[in-house]
Amino acid sequence: MSVTKTISSDVSVIIVLYNLAQEVKALYGALVEALGESGTPFELVFVDDGSTDATFEKLNTVARDDPRVRVIRMRSTFGEAAALDAGLRHSMGNRICYLSGRVRVNPSVIPRFLDALDDGYDLVVGWRSPRRDSILNRMVSWMFNRLVSRVCKKRLHDINSGIIATTRSVLERVSFYGDLDNFIPVMAGQQGYRITETKVEQLPGTFRKSKYPREYVERFLDILTVFFLSRYSKKPIHFLGFLGTIFVLVGAGIEIYLFIYRILQLGGIAGRPLLVLGALLLVIGIQMISIGLLGEMLIFTHAGDMEEYNIQEIINDPKGL
Repeated sequence: MSVTKTISSDVSVIIVLYNLAQEVKALYGALVEALGESGTPFELVFVDDGSTDATFEKLNTVARDDPRVRVIRMRSTFGEAAALDAGLRHSMGNRICYLSGRVRVNPSVIPRFLDALDDGYDLVVGWRSPRRDSILNRMVSWMFNRLVSRVCKKRLHDINSGIIATTRSVLERVSFYGDLDNFIPVMAGQQGYRITETKVEQLPGTFRKSKYPREYVERFLDILTVFFLSRYSKKPIHFLGFLGTIFVLVGAGIEIYLFIYRILQLGGIAGRPLLVLGALLLVIGIQMISIGLLGEMLIFTHAGDMEEYNIQEIINDPKGL
């Protein structure tokens, strides 16, 4: 279904749903009630991420009765980052509120998020309190947030809350893909944007449990990705070269020791595991340094197309930008 009628909106609420047909009507009603009280023009952009139940049909019914509702149907399940990007591209508001249907939070908190933006913050992230999901989920979430805070040096209690409010300009500056939508607050903070948290009630219901080892590995790899992108995306040699240099020094030290050991005829070194370890460290170290240099060459070649800064304000700009 395509909606051709457009309305003036200052706030765009992007909601990503997957197989939540039974929740559509209640969620729509709660959103309209919460935003209607604020008196701010708004639109609701529902993104159906390839649902296999009646989610799209329910959304279609809502959209026919309310011109403020826009529905985007994905051809397949592409993930929340892709759904958010699609919703952002087809929304009209300057202030964006993103809500994931999987977390089941109370939408009545959205006006408070918008008030925080009016107070000068660039991004507001939800902090689920109290939480109603399983103890396992809460433990995993606590460890995940602690690890992110340590690695990325950004203290947030619940970056995976599934609800944020920000401006269009912030989302256009922060790159998110794959599962990196969970790290939008962290990446925005790395660019100097002001971040704050607001507590939001988690509604009761059925929640998916994080009980598969693959999920933990994927989360850990996502953290490493954000750590690398936020600190070393412009200088890969600082990361790879540092590790490579350590490997080369340790490997060279081992080989020099074995060389002196053999020259002094203290014994044979053929077949010794230490000889193999030293050679392996040398090879790995040289490869890491080489990869870092190749990364530097690629960045240097495309440096003219990259913006390494983010200007907040220019006073008396002669170009009028």
